[in-house]
Amino acid sequence: MTAYSTTIFYGAVINPVTLTSYSAWPRCLLAVDASGNIEWIIEDVEAHKLQEALASKGYFDVEVVALKDGEFIAPGFIDTHTHAPQVPNMGTGGQYQLLDWLQNVTFPMESKFADIDFARRTYESVVRRVIDSGTTTCCYYGTLHLEATKALADIVHTSGQRAFVGKCNMNRDSPSYYLEPSSGASIEATRELISHIRALGCSPSSNEPLVQPVLTPRFAISCTPDLLSSLGELAASEPLLRIQTHISENPSEVAYTRALFPTAPSYAGVYDMFGLLRDNTILAHAVHLTEDEVDLIKERGAGISHCPTSNFNLSSGVAPIGYYLDKGIKVGLGTDVSGGFSLSILNAIQNASIAAKVLSFQSKSSTPSEPSLAAHFANRPLPMPTLLYLATLGGAAVCGLEKRVGSFAVGKSFDALLVNVRDEAGNPGIWGMSDIDDVVGRTLEKKKEQLDGFLERFLFGGDDRNIGKVYVQGRIVGGRTYRA
Repeated sequence: MTAYSTTIFYGAVINPVTLTSYSAWPRCLLAVDASGNIEWIIEDVEAHKLQEALASKGYFDVEVVALKDGEFIAPGFIDTHTHAPQVPNMGTGGQYQLLDWLQNVTFPMESKFADIDFARRTYESVVRRVIDSGTTTCCYYGTLHLEATKALADIVHTSGQRAFVGKCNMNRDSPSYYLEPSSGASIEATRELISHIRALGCSPSSNEPLVQPVLTPRFAISCTPDLLSSLGELAASEPLLRIQTHISENPSEVAYTRALFPTAPSYAGVYDMFGLLRDNTILAHAVHLTEDEVDLIKERGAGISHCPTSNFNLSSGVAPIGYYLDKGIKVGLGTDVSGGFSLSILNAIQNASIAAKVLSFQSKSSTPSEPSLAAHFANRPLPMPTLLYLATLGGAAVCGLEKRVGSFAVGKSFDALLVNVRDEAGNPGIWGMSDIDDVVGRTLEKKKEQLDGFLERFLFGGDDRNIGKVYVQGRIVGGRTYRA
C-alpha cells in the first residue's frame, strides 16, 4: 500500500442539511486530510467502481476504511448547555424545583470544587464520559472557582474535544460558602481564565483552538447590577467572545428576576440592558418567554439551548421550540446535567421529541398524527430530520460554529461519530443487524430506506454502546473502541 496522509472512508454517511431534510448516502466515499478537515466527498460510489473513483482523486493502491453493513458515519453531537461539576449529582434531586434544587443539591456539590485535587479527579471522568457519549463539541459551565475551571479547560484540551469553558460569575443569592467576594474579584478571575484558555493554543492537527473561553454569568439572579455591567463592558471589548447563561427556566425564577431588576422590561431585557444579549449569546431553557422577549432574542440574533430532560425532571415546563423555530431563532440541544439526568444528547433528542408531542396534545389546533415536513413547527411533533438538525447543525449555529462543524462539507472539520447498530454492539434497545442479514442485491433506494431506519433506531434506542468511535478534527478521541 502507498502511504498517504489522507484517511478515506467508504460506506454509509448521514448528513444533516436543513431543519426538514438530511442526506442518506449508503455508498459514500469521504476523505479527511492530515489536518482533520474534509478534503473531498463523492456521495455515491458503487463498490466495483471504487478504485476508479479513488484514481479520479489521485489515489492509487490506498487503504480505505470500509464500514460494515449496519455502521454509518454521522456528525458529532453538539451539547450547547451542561454543568461539568454537577455530573456527580446525576439522577438525584428530581423532587425539587429549580431554586430549591440549587440550594439543596447543586451548590453543596459545586462548592467541593474548591479542592483542586477533587476537581481534577472529577473532571477527568466527566470529560471522558461526555466524549464517549458522542459529544464532539460541548458548552461547559464550571464552578466559580478559577483554578478548578482552569483544570477543566486543561483536561478538555488534552482530551482533544472541541469545547467552550466558562467560570460562573455569581456574587449574590448563593450560600455564604459558595459566593464570590465582589464584582471586581469575579471579573479579575474571569479575565485570568480567558487568558489561560487562550494560552492553551491550537490542537496538534488544527490551526485553530479547539477549546475557547465563554463568558458565563450564571443567571441574572446570581449577579449584582454592577457585576452584570462589568461583564457587559468586557463583552463589548471582545465581540467574538461567546456568552452563556440561563433564562426563563422556572416561573419562580422569572418572578424573582423581575423583582430584582424592576427597571428592566423583562428577563431577556435584563441581559439586553447590560449588553449581554447578542448574536453569540447562548440562552439555556427559554421555557417561559413572553412574545416581546422572543422578538428581542430574534432581533439580537441570540440562540436557545433546549434542555427538555432537565425541564421535565425539575418540573420547569415545556419550551415551545417549534414556535421559536418558526420565528427563525437558532436552537440547539443541551443535556443540562444535573438538572438533566443523562450526559447523552441522544436522551435530549428523545425528550425533545416527547416535549413537542406534549405541546401538540395541548394545542386545540394540532394534528399530531402525522408530523409535517413543511416549514411549520409550532404545536406539532418534531420530525426526525429536525431532531437530527438540532443535535448537530442547529447546535453548531447556536455556538457560531456552523461553518466549521455540524455537517459534512469540503473544508469543514471532520467531527464525527462512527455508529454501529449491529447486534455485536450489545445494545438490547436496538434490533440490530447481524452478518446473516441479506443485504446483497438491494437497490440504492432500498439501501437508503435501510439507512433511514438505522438512524431512527439509533436516535430513539441508541446509547454509548452504539458509538464505536468519536472523531474531533479528524482525530479519534473516544468511543467504545477507543484506547488512549
